[in-house]
Amino acid sequence: MPAVTRLLRLSAVAIAAGAIWLCSMPSAFASKTNPGEGAFGGGSGSGADTSTSGGAEGDTVSALAGAVVFDRSKNGSGTSAGAVTSTTSWTPPACYYAPKHTPKELEAQMRQVWESSAPSPEWSLKTKNHFVSGDPYKDFNKGKTGDGSFWDSYVTEGREVDPASQDCDELPFWVDEGDAPPADIPQAITPQMLAQLAYAEIRVPSTSVELAPEGTTKVNLPTWAWLDTATFKPVSVTASVPLLGITATTTAEPVSLKIAPGTDDATTYPASGVCPIENGRIGEAYAKGKADETPPCGVQYLRSSGDGSYKLEATITWKIHWTGTGINGEQDLPDGTFGAEQDVIVHEIQAINR
Repeated sequence: MPAVTRLLRLSAVAIAAGAIWLCSMPSAFASKTNPGEGAFGGGSGSGADTSTSGGAEGDTVSALAGAVVFDRSKNGSGTSAGAVTSTTSWTPPACYYAPKHTPKELEAQMRQVWESSAPSPEWSLKTKNHFVSGDPYKDFNKGKTGDGSFWDSYVTEGREVDPASQDCDELPFWVDEGDAPPADIPQAITPQMLAQLAYAEIRVPSTSVELAPEGTTKVNLPTWAWLDTATFKPVSVTASVPLLGITATTTAEPVSLKIAPGTDDATTYPASGVCPIENGRIGEAYAKGKADETPPCGVQYLRSSGDGSYKLEATITWKIHWTGTGINGEQDLPDGTFGAEQDVIVHEIQAINR
């Protein structure tokens, strides 16, 4: 059945009572009444923070243990910080599969669904065959209790309305403890996917550049631009799945600044408008006596901004790479960018004729 038939999602509900997690319960029935093949899971897993922990106790698997836990202690912060945008069409995954249910948990959920008025007879028969009658699982795989868990889908936080979140429409599937997930399920959680999810959590500082002259400049006067590289240092986010013992750290490092003057009537330095990081800095701070020099990074406006201002946009490109469990060396992810605008007023130079 197509993904659009995925009409029921089960959200993980954890209740702390003597440190015991209760099973996931149905969160909502969709407007239609024929749940499709992938009508399970969907709990958001990427909102967890460093205080979240999980594991297995008896017959119960913590849903949070299967979800991704993030350590953001080395991430960018502050009100001006924001997420990077990939320089390619690539985006982090909108959903993924990870451990979520013990046999008893899944049985409790399914029996509640079967006893409701939502499922069609055909869907109920299909899922009973799948989980009870041995096609492929007999009695919810209870004979393997403690030796693995049912994996189910999670939706990445913030991507709930993204159509791509519907791509994880498989029925819950069993994975023995210590085994890799099925190779034919690309969204199954791995260190590489953890790195991709961590990419979405990266936050970098805004890019308000230092200018000289500051705020107001003159036509045909070179304006120097530079950035305090102490602010633009590498940031990173670590993602892990405690229950599986896998982890990945994604790091973003600033590599260049691109200046867009906000008008075609301007010349940038260098001509490309891209100022690389050199000797640990972007551009060069203006100093007295350099008025007749060409700035290594800057802009020269050729026309007055009149009664208004030009919107100079400064965008930092961040090189992004990751390391993780079982991975040798750094692996690349697409570069990311993040920028901000600032007002630049440009006046004509006034001359007096005698």
